[in-house]
Parts: sequence; structure tokens; C-alpha cells
Amino acid sequence: MTNGLGGFACGTVAGANTRRYHGFLMASLSPPVERTLLVAKIESSVQYLGMETDLSANEFAGGTISGQGFIHLESFTVEDGIPVWRYAVADALLEQRIFMAPGANTSYLRLELLRASAPLRVTLKPLITYRDYHSHGRGAQSFQLEADADQCRVQAFAGARPYRLSISQGRYSAAPAWYWNFWHRMEAERGLDPLEDLLTPGTFATDLSLQRPVYLVATAETRAPAPGDEVLAAMKTASQRLTAPLPRTAPAWIRTLAQASDQFIVRRGSAGEAAAYSILAGYPWFTDWGRDTMIALPGLATSLRRYDLAAGILRTYAGFVDGGMLPNCFPDGGEPPAYNTADATLWMFQALDDYLQAKPDPDLVRDLFPVLMTIIHAHAEGTRYGIHVDPADGLLHTGEAGTQLTWMDAKHGDEVFTPRIGKPVEINALWLNALDVAVRLASAGRNMREKRFCESLLARAGASFARFWNEEHACLFDVIDADGGSTLDARIRPNQILAVSLPCCTLSQEQMRAVVDCCGRELLTSHGLRSLSPKDPGYIGRYWGDGRQRDAAYHMGTVWGWLLGPFARAHYRVHGDARLAQSFLEPMAQQLNSACLGSIGEIFDGDAPHSARGCFAQAWSVAEITAFLDLPRAQDPGELRKQL
Repeated sequence: MTNGLGGFACGTVAGANTRRYHGFLMASLSPPVERTLLVAKIESSVQYLGMETDLSANEFAGGTISGQGFIHLESFTVEDGIPVWRYAVADALLEQRIFMAPGANTSYLRLELLRASAPLRVTLKPLITYRDYHSHGRGAQSFQLEADADQCRVQAFAGARPYRLSISQGRYSAAPAWYWNFWHRMEAERGLDPLEDLLTPGTFATDLSLQRPVYLVATAETRAPAPGDEVLAAMKTASQRLTAPLPRTAPAWIRTLAQASDQFIVRRGSAGEAAAYSILAGYPWFTDWGRDTMIALPGLATSLRRYDLAAGILRTYAGFVDGGMLPNCFPDGGEPPAYNTADATLWMFQALDDYLQAKPDPDLVRDLFPVLMTIIHAHAEGTRYGIHVDPADGLLHTGEAGTQLTWMDAKHGDEVFTPRIGKPVEINALWLNALDVAVRLASAGRNMREKRFCESLLARAGASFARFWNEEHACLFDVIDADGGSTLDARIRPNQILAVSLPCCTLSQEQMRAVVDCCGRELLTSHGLRSLSPKDPGYIGRYWGDGRQRDAAYHMGTVWGWLLGPFARAHYRVHGDARLAQSFLEPMAQQLNSACLGSIGEIFDGDAPHSARGCFAQAWSVAEITAFLDLPRAQDPGELRKQL
């Protein structure tokens, strides 16, 4: 569950936290960053028919499972994007829901007694902390706790953001106690510290009556939290609005993805500032990245007809352009954005073009055109990290020692695993498309000087793109003029598929078909495209181990879900069968019930059974599927442009 600020609540169906990122209230103190875990979880137990039943679950160091509430779990489902647990205790049925208030660092636990033959009493025990979401809290800390009859106020230390826990009906009893050595098994699997210590300030107790819900609320806001029923009603309306643009024939899993799309939309800046929106790259650990935002924007906003949102995000990022470049990422601690990317800026042209094809917007074009031309000129003249147009062939050269500028950006310490210095294939495909967009916008605005400038760049680069053709293997080289020389990188990677999936393509029909065939033969899985052919001696089939081992495998065989979208578009372009192309996306329906329920993750092992890895909910993985489902726009991009 998310709040549109970068904060979130997440956990497991069983109730035990298995990651450091699991928590009931993960607040974003400087939206959308400075994510801080305040409430790790809410333990619950019930007294019914003379029996006390623990509904909680925890794993501790040494393998102890204390609390086995999951054995009473009768069902779990997701309704309107909200997780719903139902626990059966004797003849009683208790329902639990967890959600967050949009635009507030506030989490709700809703309990409703659906069936019972006698009174039922619930005791709720919060487990609290105050830590950065990437870390673990260890050892007793001196929390300042203040209690009232129905609430507890918490301040971890002087200067910390205070927060409150309250119950809508019931009483609070102070009883501070520390619990030691919670074990997060997923962190151990990732080679990281898995231990956590948590404090309970006391307990909340309430007597439940049939069909009269009670809310436990945790908030880091100064204002009073909105009533839980009002928040639920608003969330249901928002969920219906997200799915409204979908065709009536859209399957249930696509409707679920449309609901999930909103989880990645976040506000930048404080509540008192003018609203500026961005896209979080993935949960639980990514912030907003320029590249991911521009790739995901069409699927998360434009395809769902959220045109004001799409235009707002484009304007937000245009304001961050510096030296002709978009930021790569905004650091967690609020430091200045990093500009180490060669493709984020070029993806912006595609996101804008996609938006304008769906909704003509002269005001946005007027506002952004000067920025776009600044970008084109900066790339032509040369900007950061060796990014410049090579006067010898008009292609875009990127990179310098110690940098990783493409989406294949794995780095551990000073070790760059896929530097790709030279002329990467997808960077130059994006460059052609950016120039094509600029030419059309300049022509529409009757700016003949800029039109001629961009046309000359496009003609030169378009003619030289033929240098990427690998005649021996009937595909495209991944990088040409690599490492400062004339080296040709012939490794079979998925980057070449973008040369076919993007609208402006200078390859022949036979070459486009060969690229699609190569990627289908060497890289395609039901979960995405491998980042390297399994036939390559450098292939790593499992994303596993400590940080360095995982970084080394990241782009050396690991499957990336977002690449299914470009593959499906490229396949449709060369074969003309929309239904066949969409069939490549359908296996992803299984992922909605696999790793993060209701969403699609970042990556998968290259080897079968392609276990889910990395971020469990990834913006561009969700977006690339929803973006391709609008059949009227799934036709050949060149033909579509002619019609428009």
C-alpha cells in the first residue's frame, strides 16, 4: 500500500516481516525520499469463548517461529487494491484490512467482526522503531512515550519526527517492552544483516460488535487523521477511475495492473509547495529515476488517460534539465540530483511524443520545445561524461572510464560491470527518435532554423546507423567504436530490440525481422528478455549472493520484465498480428499472484524457473504491459504518424 508521497506499508500474507523494508508505516519525511520506518507491524490476538488466540507471526534468530496466526487464516484477497485477511476462530470470522491515506503519512488497520456467537475482544500490540528504511535498528533506544486513554505519542529522540498511534474505539495501556532479534530471512538471502530489535509501547484493546469496524491508526502528520471509512470510500472511487479507460473485455489481471499503476505516482516537495509529480522506479528501495520515469510514463499515465498527470510529470522533469541532461536519480538523503545517464533525456522525447499522439497539447509543446532544443544542441556540442555527436559519422558517443550511463548500470564500489563506453545501439536508436520528434515539433511550430538543424543531424545519424548491422549473426552489435577505438561488441543483448520497437527505424524490413528473431531465439522468456544470451561465456543464470555477486549478474543474463513491452511492439511491427504480439505479455498474469501480490517485479533469474528477484514492484515492468494494451495505438508507429 502506498500514499502518493513515497511512503508505503507492506508485509506478508502470513504476517511475519521477512524484509527490512516490511512495515506498517514507512513514512516519507521529505516526499518522495527520506523514507523512515516508524511502525514495523501490529500484532493482534483475540479473546473469544474463553480462549485466547494469537493471530500474529514472527521469525526470530535461531529459527523460532513465535505466533502462528496464519493457521487461522481462512482467506486472503485484494479488493480495490486493498489487502484483506479473514481469520476464523471457532465460529467467529474476523476481517482485517490495511491501507494508507493518500497524501499523508498515515496507515490504517481496520478490523470488522463478520460473524460471532459471543463477545470478541481484540488486543493490538504495535512494534515500533525509528530508522532509515535501508538499515536495521539494534539495541534499546530511549523513546519518549506519552499516553492517553485511546492513543500513544512517540518521539524517538530530540529532533525526530513525532508520531501517534490511536484507536477509534477502545483503550490504550502503556507497557513498554523490547523484543530482540527478529530475523528477516530475505535480507539473509541477499547477504545482508537480517536482525532487528523492536519496541512495543503498550497495547490497544477493544470489544468488537458485529459489522461495526474499529480502526487502529498510525500517523506522522500533525493534523488529525481522516476517518477510516472516508479514506476507504475515496480509495474505492480512485480504483474505479483508474480502470475506467480500459476496454470492457480487459481481463481481471489487467485491471489489477491499472490499479497498481497508481502506486508509483508520487508528489515531489512539501505539502505547502506547488504540486510536482514524479514516478518512483520501484518498491521497496528505489527512488524516482529519470530513465525509469520516462520509460514508465506512457503506461502509467498516458495509456490510462491521465493526461494532466503525464503533462505535469513532463513539466516537472523539464525543470531539472541541466547541461542538456535529465537527472538519473534523486538521492534518498535529499542531495542534489545525479546526472549520470545517457538515455533518460532521450526517453523524454518518446514520452512526450506518445502523450501528444494521444492528446494534442499546444501549451505543453510551447513550454517544452525550448528545453528540447537545448537538449539537442547540448548533445551535438558535447556535455557531461563524454556524451557527444561524433563528427565522423553523426552517431552519439557516450561514456568515460568509471561511469555507467546506460540502463545497464550495475556498479559495485568502483567496479563497473557493463560500462558500454562508445556508441551503444539503443542510445543511438533513441537519438534518432529524439531528432525525429524534434523535427516534427519544429516543423509544426514553423521554426525552420531548428528544423533544418535537426534534419541534418537525423540524416547523418540515420545513414550511419547501418554500422550497427552484424552481418555474420544477422542482428545488431550492442556497442560500436567501443572503449575509445573501433571495437565491435557482438554480444547478443536485448538493447537491439529498441531499434525496432521505437517509431523511427532505419533498418530494412528484413533486418527488423532478423533482430526480432534473434531476440526471440536467444533472449526471450515468459518473464521478459535475458540481458545476455545463455550461449555467451559471460552469462550468469542466477541473480544470487552478496551485493557484488548480484551486481555482477544484474545485466549478464538476468531477465528484465520491462523488455517484454518493446519485444511485443517490435514483434507486432514485423509480423502485424496484434493478438499474437500481446500473447507474449500474458504469462505475466501469473506474477500478480507470485512475488508482490497485485504487481510485477523488476527482474528474474535467467535460468528456469526464473524466480523473481530485485524490487518486488517495478514501475516500468507494470507500465510496459499496460502501454501495449490499447489496440488502436498498437499499430505500426510510422503508419500511425501518417494518419495523425
